[in-house]
Amino acid sequence: MLVFFAVAAFITGYFLGSFQTMLLIYAAGVVLTSLITIPNWPFFNRNPINWLDSSEAEKHPKPQPAPISGPKKKVSKK
Repeated sequence: MLVFFAVAAFITGYFLGSFQTMLLIYAAGVVLTSLITIPNWPFFNRNPINWLDSSEAEKHPKPQPAPISGPKKKVSKK
């Protein structure tokens, strides 16, 4: 959304030849994007993530990946 406002502001400012217009459109985009993303809107909290408690995380450690064994070289005897 912010990128859209940046592109729209640049194009409008370029065609009108006004740096001030470009900055005003971009500033309006920043404000609008901030109003949408920063507040704790209820629709963002409809499906909250249930995090694992730290005490439970210590009881069940994360499994470590198995070491990758590369191709074995044949040892030639002389």
